[in-house]
Amino acid sequence: MLSTTSRTRLGRAKERGSTDRNDLHEVLDTALVCHLGVVVDGHPMVVPTGYGRIGDTLYLHGSTGARSLRAGDGSEVCVTVTHLDGIVLARSIFNHSFNYRSAIIYGRPRLVTDPDERMEALRALSEHLAPGQWDYARRPSRKELVATSVLALSLEEASVKIRRGAPKDEEEDHELPVWAGVVPIVTSYGEPEPDPVLPEGIAIPVHVLSRE
Repeated sequence: MLSTTSRTRLGRAKERGSTDRNDLHEVLDTALVCHLGVVVDGHPMVVPTGYGRIGDTLYLHGSTGARSLRAGDGSEVCVTVTHLDGIVLARSIFNHSFNYRSAIIYGRPRLVTDPDERMEALRALSEHLAPGQWDYARRPSRKELVATSVLALSLEEASVKIRRGAPKDEEEDHELPVWAGVVPIVTSYGEPEPDPVLPEGIAIPVHVLSRE
């Protein structure tokens, strides 16, 4: 179960909240991009970034020159992930909404310096983006590793909120001659497009084809 704190306790629409840690993992494992919120030089900054998860640790990475990662090391941050599953069209404008799955994680990330943990974190990041690619492509070189920062953020303090289903109109609005329902939003993978300089004869690997 997720432990509730003053920052993760829902103030509105409490019925949409979940304290099931499996729901948190599902939201994280089925998205590709998170938003990292940090304070840089006294100003808020929100940066979209890739990530990977190992157990109850979220790993973020980027250039060693990235201000967001430098500011995030040891400071309070907020990481968010959102899936948009549908547009909820109600009979009244007030009751329009989205169907969604979202997570917010609070904490103080630490800079990963242990070589083995860094490699495992980068593997998790790669496999989260494209399963099978870590064993297929060239591994990071020493120079590339020096240029890469990895932050580890505990999933101890997190909040999950989910909305599913039909519009929730006022009962007196049910008689209005207005269509109401949900417009689903579906994200899908397209056909892989080869690099223009790719030599002839290199086939699309099976693990990439499986993402179509």
